[in-house]
Amino acid sequence: MRRVLSCLFFVFLSLPFAVSAQQEPVLELPDDADIRIIVDISGSMEANDPDNLRQPAVRLLARMLPEDSSTGVWTFGQYVNMLVPHAKVTDDWRQQAVDRSGQINSVALRTNLGEALRVASDPYLSGSDELNNTDFILLTDGKVDIADDAGANEQERQKILGPMLEQLNSRGATIHTVALSGEADLELLETLATETGGSYSLAPSADALTQAFLKALNTAVPQQQIPIEGDGFTVDEGVEEFTALIFRADEEPAATRELGLISPAGEEATAGSVSDGMRWARETEYDLITVTDPAAGRWQINGELGEGSRVTVVSDLRMVVSPIPPMFTADEPIELRVAFFEDDQKIDNPDFLGVIDVRLTLTSNDGRSGTKTLSGDSPPEDGVYTDDIPRLPDEGEYEIDIVADGQTFSRRFSAATRFVVPEGQEAPVAAEPVEALPEPEPEPEPEAEPEVAEQPVADDAPIDISQVEEPDAAPVAEESGPAQPTENQQEPVQESAESGGIPLWAMAAAGGLGLLAAGGVVFVAIRRKKSETGEEEEEGEPPVIAPEEEIPIAEPEPEEEVPEEEIPVADTEVEEPEPEEEDDEFGLEDFDLSEFDDLPDTDDENGLLDDGDEPDDGKKK
Repeated sequence: MRRVLSCLFFVFLSLPFAVSAQQEPVLELPDDADIRIIVDISGSMEANDPDNLRQPAVRLLARMLPEDSSTGVWTFGQYVNMLVPHAKVTDDWRQQAVDRSGQINSVALRTNLGEALRVASDPYLSGSDELNNTDFILLTDGKVDIADDAGANEQERQKILGPMLEQLNSRGATIHTVALSGEADLELLETLATETGGSYSLAPSADALTQAFLKALNTAVPQQQIPIEGDGFTVDEGVEEFTALIFRADEEPAATRELGLISPAGEEATAGSVSDGMRWARETEYDLITVTDPAAGRWQINGELGEGSRVTVVSDLRMVVSPIPPMFTADEPIELRVAFFEDDQKIDNPDFLGVIDVRLTLTSNDGRSGTKTLSGDSPPEDGVYTDDIPRLPDEGEYEIDIVADGQTFSRRFSAATRFVVPEGQEAPVAAEPVEALPEPEPEPEPEAEPEVAEQPVADDAPIDISQVEEPDAAPVAEESGPAQPTENQQEPVQESAESGGIPLWAMAAAGGLGLLAAGGVVFVAIRRKKSETGEEEEEGEPPVIAPEEEIPIAEPEPEEEVPEEEIPVADTEVEEPEPEEEDDEFGLEDFDLSEFDDLPDTDDENGLLDDGDEPDDGKKK
């Protein structure tokens, strides 16, 4: 019995550690990806994609897919066609996908979205029912349309959102959806993405289609990048191949665009003249330049760079980042982990990690951004840089960029995510200021206000500087003591002066006696002194009375309004807890994303940096 209890006690103690180990994100090299691209070719695409920009978008995906990943392309309308067979990505497969992309059109009659998902997820494609490492990229501009009967269409839609979605989820599939125009079934597409952990994008026009496809691909298969700095980028000796994707600037005409790539040796290549080991593909929206065995050093781009331009690399030295979910909430925050691998071994050498600066930048959809440094004074012992993003100040789309800058190499990782506040949590946040506002209304206790007005503190507030001199007169009144009620003493002082004169002269006239005369002289002297002091008091009284005549101007009656005016001050104090709520938001210890544009003012305090600033963390460069 004791042995059983001991075993149970041991199991009980080990449970928290087991749960902790399961929750901790594990950093490891990703397996080869399986990407399945599904493209809508229904007739409505002719209006939403008149220039058929789906063709260059599919060609971009084919050229950007990593080697050894498995990929296939399907088109669908009423029926589903396999445009490019599902196979390993090789140069031949890429060329086949580029050639067959010209068959993408807008001639199909209906939108059989459910059948497209069924065909593309058939177990025979991968030889297994498992889809744990499979990502679908689905593009459509319409709604489920399999028949003229609206009831049949709605029934098919419910099958997609019910049994089919449940089955795909159980098999581990991830669906990234792209809606072309707002006429698509946005609710259906967003549900498919959200329930399977994929990304959802709305391309309002065909011009945004390529960027939406690229976002889905980058979410499914994050690729190694090197940062573009200014008009160029630096290639280290470990890079076996790089691919520069240069988008056209919005104001630049595609037909007359001139773009050049200058090597570290100063040799310039263009789309019309490429050097050995270089492939150059030119499309309406972008140029894609691939260089094999590139020379180490700085490469320069001669031309305008549009938004989304990037340089991906193939190298044995890789920066691995834990998966970034397409959507997160405060209840399920992002646990960020970054490590470096050489071949398949994680690097924890402090000599290598000690010269690397790792920086994290968040950019909102409207262009606001903030940056923080993940690498401290000393590198992590296990080689893993950690940070958590529990929440953000506003809902919406955010771009996450992680840049590692070492002495001899640099790497970049980018991903998109969306911060969402659950509906149930919005009400308490909105109710806080509403509950705080009524508090001053019951507080007005008129009985307590006169007490505040009697206090000198209440008098000082409205007086301010205009009556600073009056405190000097007040002490005089205090020092005079009994002289304060001078108005009441004014008449008695005059009476004493008159009465003092009559008896003295009477005593002098009746003075027949020397002793009485001498006493009268002494008495007269004393009375004269008193009369003189009385005259001095009469002469000194006007200065005391003058300030008292001005006192009624600043009587407590107008000053009693001061406590009422101070009530709004209490309101502002009630609102002070709002910044405390932001302390839980991401980066408020390090950067305040609720005020992106003010980041330069708080760099020294919170560790915030502009995009062009270098962190001063005492590390070697």
